[in-house]
Amino acid sequence: MSTKTQASSPEATPPVFNIVGEKVALGPLRKDLVPTYTRWYNNFHTLRTLDTTPAPLTLEQDERQHERLVALSEAQVSFTVYERSSCRPIGSAGLLDVDYRDRSAEFALAIGEPDARGEGYGTETTQLVVDYAFTALGLHNVMLTVFEYNLAGIHVYTKVGFREFGRRRESIFMGGKLWDIILMDCLSTEWEPGPVLAETFRPDEPRPAAS
Repeated sequence: MSTKTQASSPEATPPVFNIVGEKVALGPLRKDLVPTYTRWYNNFHTLRTLDTTPAPLTLEQDERQHERLVALSEAQVSFTVYERSSCRPIGSAGLLDVDYRDRSAEFALAIGEPDARGEGYGTETTQLVVDYAFTALGLHNVMLTVFEYNLAGIHVYTKVGFREFGRRRESIFMGGKLWDIILMDCLSTEWEPGPVLAETFRPDEPRPAAS
């Protein structure tokens, strides 16, 4: 059985989409997809770019993590990332430590399916989630951390509009070497809103008076 068939098997009904782009669609986390999430987070090659200890993750552990994520719904917004053309779940993304008073949050992204990397899905997902943060939630500052050796991630985040503002030097160990953790952020005043969220959250226009 192919990876794509395995990944889409939990979907007996069409998934719910909150945001639909050209290549990806974003929807809520799903309890029936926890086995798929667990498979992603047992891929050590995937974990090397995430702030997660590379260690085996059991289904039971991931189920508990899923419940904690659901409980943190006010301070965290999490999406399942789908390949739009096939409705296949390919990753997850969201906003961590959402602070509505100071209008800030931290962005996180993981493309879990290896064959979905390098296809532009991560770029569009980043654009959509950050646009959601500014346009829907009214946030002003979105930051992220990326490891110095994650060249693909740095390229995506720079392309979308993030700027480096600092580093934690030699604080991540990979391949027998210590690397920097790069801090990047983006401001709403520097952001070019995308058409998807702009249309979704467009105020009604006055209707012509009845004659």
